[in-house]
Amino acid sequence: MRGKLVISVPDGPPSYPFLSPAVRAGDFVFVSGHCGLVPGRPPEGSGRAWKPGAVAEGGIVAETRQALDNMKLALQAAGASLQDVVKVNTILRDMDRDFAAYNDVYQTYFPTQPPARMTIGGKIFGEMLVEIECVAYAPLEREQR
Repeated sequence: MRGKLVISVPDGPPSYPFLSPAVRAGDFVFVSGHCGLVPGRPPEGSGRAWKPGAVAEGGIVAETRQALDNMKLALQAAGASLQDVVKVNTILRDMDRDFAAYNDVYQTYFPTQPPARMTIGGKIFGEMLVEIECVAYAPLEREQR
């Protein structure tokens, strides 16, 4: 495969015309930032009243779990898995309040040989508490077997 392949995730969270849920470039898969958006719940409104969809209820634990599940769906659609993830970047709306709970959930998704990771505090769209993106190394030869 040459160039890039945009990956769609039909069973994932809402998709938008302004970003790709994931992109495969050779043996690498780049997954866009995922929040705790519930699959099957479309965006609503327009302009400043636009909302990207329904956020999982239950605070940082529920949103982290949903964001990682959404990331997992994107990886699967690209022929990869959580075990292929080599780098994770996370933004937490309130690092001081939410890091411990986020980290507890995160560790259940990467219990051994975790990927490299950066976690920062920052503003996220709307009232979402967490956004997580990743890069995975998933050789194409493996898919062809």
